[in-house]
Amino acid sequence: MKNANRYVSLREWRSFCAVARHLSFREAAEELFVTASAVSHQVKNLETNLGRKLFERGTREIALTRDGALLFAELQPIMNELEAINRRHRVAAPKTSLKIAVQPFFASELLVPRLPEFQEQHDNIELSVDTSNVHSGKHLQSADASIRIFDSPPDGELAAPLFPLRLVPAGTDAFYDSVQIRAGRIVSDFPIIIHDKRPTAWQQWEKSSGISLPRNIRTLKMDSMVAVARAAQRGLGAALVPTFSESWLRDSTLVALFEHELETDHTYYFVSRDGAAGDASVLQLRDWVLQNFADRA
Repeated sequence: MKNANRYVSLREWRSFCAVARHLSFREAAEELFVTASAVSHQVKNLETNLGRKLFERGTREIALTRDGALLFAELQPIMNELEAINRRHRVAAPKTSLKIAVQPFFASELLVPRLPEFQEQHDNIELSVDTSNVHSGKHLQSADASIRIFDSPPDGELAAPLFPLRLVPAGTDAFYDSVQIRAGRIVSDFPIIIHDKRPTAWQQWEKSSGISLPRNIRTLKMDSMVAVARAAQRGLGAALVPTFSESWLRDSTLVALFEHELETDHTYYFVSRDGAAGDASVLQLRDWVLQNFADRA
């Protein structure tokens, strides 16, 4: 490899260290907020300048060469020290406070698990998250932004759609094993848990799925989705829960009783007050929410 004997930029050192840490050009690019091709170009320039091959590039994976591993071991502590110096001398950006109102189930299942990522990327924004459900179905005027369910974009606000609300029947493993169906009708004991804000959801699921519920069915009503899911977890019946109920369905706390999902006529929106739309911090929060949650399957 020809040695160009030119100056090596700090960007090339940073790109090399990021790729060496992740052993992935894509993940290194995400860390550095650039494209993977830009990172690859920086690393190739470095290899040309040093006259050494730093990575073995395979079809699906890459690995450090011996020269690359030695360079990384020597260079990484220096890059860490440079970053520490930068933090010590950097003038902190002014803090901005934002209040966001989020429906409780969305907050617990989607927003809160990802908040550390937002805070790391935007450490100048201090969030206050209101998860009360008192103002469900409308934007809380005292909030800078909200994530709510609407059947259409709210008037007088700036609203960006995220995804439609989809519901799937869920229950415990034991409940799943007890379900019996004959000629398209559930004939086993099948108590249902109803969210009192969606009293007809089970009838809508029954119609769209083609599976009939038992006659004289027992019901239990709850006033929040968290309470509905918790009751199903305790074996009190079947519940229609959002398909994004990751901490419940992924960890097998609840299991889907049927494959058919009910797509409701309601959609989650990110909503901001018209006057707050030009606020840079609101736009940063909006862009992050859309990037992470919009068009969620």
